[in-house]
Amino acid sequence: MGNDALRLNPPNSTFHLSTNGSDWLWAVFSIMAVSLLAAIGGSLMRPKGTRLFHQIAVIVLTTASIAYFSMASDLGATPITVEFRNDNNPNPTRQIWYVRYIQWFITFPLLLLECLLATGLSLSDIMTTLFMAIVLVVCGLIGALVHSTYKWGYFVFGVCALFYIWYVLLLHAPSTTFAAGGETRSGYYAAAGYLSFMLITYPICWACSEGGNVITVTSEMIWYGILDILTGPVFLAIFLWELRSVDYEAFGFNSGKYVDHGDVPTREKQRMQTEPATHQATSTGVQA
Repeated sequence: MGNDALRLNPPNSTFHLSTNGSDWLWAVFSIMAVSLLAAIGGSLMRPKGTRLFHQIAVIVLTTASIAYFSMASDLGATPITVEFRNDNNPNPTRQIWYVRYIQWFITFPLLLLECLLATGLSLSDIMTTLFMAIVLVVCGLIGALVHSTYKWGYFVFGVCALFYIWYVLLLHAPSTTFAAGGETRSGYYAAAGYLSFMLITYPICWACSEGGNVITVTSEMIWYGILDILTGPVFLAIFLWELRSVDYEAFGFNSGKYVDHGDVPTREKQRMQTEPATHQATSTGVQA
């Protein structure tokens, strides 16, 4: 499939995706798509009102599947002049895959949200952490599109945002009271540690590819593809599996829809039936 993709969508950069790289991306797309179908199936098997974590996984895997379909088709990239030259070409260019950053812009905050919803963090702390994930991705995109040494300034901004995310994941969130109890806390430590380790590998890959032009575009795709598989399908599968025996009601989530809680209409009817009597008694007391 790589030959067809590169023939129909020919690269326009000096350093570009190879046929083997496109074949690898098709394989990653297949993994993302199969994982997406599994997540949808798992979500449908859950009772209504207890699907939040599974539906977040569906959003993450849908976004990743579309992104890898685009990259495998050699779409979603733009040529940018590299800062460090590897050959005699005076102005070599490299494919910068902005579609990948669009994917991360959506998936990174949601992966953090998946973890943090299991803690006792306040909504403001969660929102700030998600914002820092957006800062990390946006700084990576801007830095990749800058051809001069100023790109490393954006790299530093992104790493500072990553430090904040680490602080919340590893220090601040574990210090809160977990609504679902100690079982969730132990699982959170494993998930947060795993996700924190995976997040540091992305800046390293960025520095070797979009930043320093040290490795080829195909090597970049292999590296990022492995990271996205481990951070996406593998992480989500482990996380959702650990939550299978946790009482969902302990999290305190409430969609506010009667269709999710069959006993709510009954309670509402009982309240409406008792209100007239109470109101009549009150009115009688006032007249007296």
